[in-house]
Amino acid sequence: MTSSCISMGEAHRRITDFLNRFTDAVSSQDAKSMSLLFSISSNSSFLVSVSHSLVTFQDASRLIRQADRYSQYADILLPLFRALQSYRLKNLVESYQAFEKAANAFTQEFRNWESAWALEALYVIAYETRILAERADRELASNGKTPEKLKGAGSFLMKVFGVLAGKGSKRVGALYVTCQLFKIYFKLGTVHLCKSVTRSIETARIFDFEEFPLRDKVTYMYYTGRLEVYNENFSAADHKLSYALSHCNPHKERNIRMILKYLIPVKLSIGILPKTSLLEKYNLTEYNNIVLALRRGDLRLLRRALQEHEDQFLRSGVYLVLEKLELQVYQRLLKKIYIIQKQKDQNKAHQIKLDLIVRALKWLEIDMDVDEVECIMSILIYKNLVKGYFAHKSKVVVLSKQEPFPRLTGKAVNS
Repeated sequence: MTSSCISMGEAHRRITDFLNRFTDAVSSQDAKSMSLLFSISSNSSFLVSVSHSLVTFQDASRLIRQADRYSQYADILLPLFRALQSYRLKNLVESYQAFEKAANAFTQEFRNWESAWALEALYVIAYETRILAERADRELASNGKTPEKLKGAGSFLMKVFGVLAGKGSKRVGALYVTCQLFKIYFKLGTVHLCKSVTRSIETARIFDFEEFPLRDKVTYMYYTGRLEVYNENFSAADHKLSYALSHCNPHKERNIRMILKYLIPVKLSIGILPKTSLLEKYNLTEYNNIVLALRRGDLRLLRRALQEHEDQFLRSGVYLVLEKLELQVYQRLLKKIYIIQKQKDQNKAHQIKLDLIVRALKWLEIDMDVDEVECIMSILIYKNLVKGYFAHKSKVVVLSKQEPFPRLTGKAVNS
């Protein structure tokens, strides 16, 4: 039913119903019912009907101010109605601005309430603030204006974090708001701003990580794991992303895929290769040829795979991690040459001429001279990917007779 079909009396009834639901939710401390009233982007049939009613009955402000039970929440309700109406009219910037005012007023009320009964409603407000800001920025960009609302949403959510980062039961909500902030900072490319929030969560004595809801812990570990990938701290990235994967709801395949998109490069960097079935199951086939290149020692295949999916890997922020896998591919190639030589002459298997490596690379269509190969072999020995030494005069790599190709043992190789 459109607004033109709604009678004045019906519109009045629907708006009054909304107001009663709000005040009843406060008096009965019903967070779930309260949450539904702030879920503007959900397109719920109830909120759509209220937005249509606000077009027909244009004196809702008088209705709120005339009754004490409504007027005490006027700072929340009036901008919330404006946000709701603007959203249905596709005025997304106006909707965000009005919603932020309502959210600010609600946060002040929440601060004054002794218990944490309204946490679920605050979660919805934090979520809606981010979503409406993103949509408002798209509207601004399409009109040739500077997108700025998501940045403003980040500033507002930092205030909400401050309200929650205290003693008492409200503090369990801090991690959810932190995760919304992460999503904003990653979207804006301002991931350095994550540090102040993570420092508070991980070092402040008021927080016990285990008391946070599991859903929020998984999201937090996912984003902080991504941060560790950017910082090339692969041990910490492995720990955090593995935590997120092992605690993620097994039915949430999309979330599992998102975690694996970053965990797989980390695992590859420490020498752990995923099964093809895993890549197929979660549609991560862009890693198929990279894994195959590592198994074969095929530098050409690795470079082709990186080139083919370059844009995708760059957007994900894992390209440089994958590029550094070249050293492992060289190690595998050398190991294959060693195995072939061992089959021919076991006594001389540990002596590999650089010219033989040059020829193997040429077969892979990789043109390198002896000096370049010698440089790479030096790096492999230095990085402990190969045990051995050079006989410079004879241009031979002399491999150790005991474990010439050490396992990575979970430690990343940095180029």
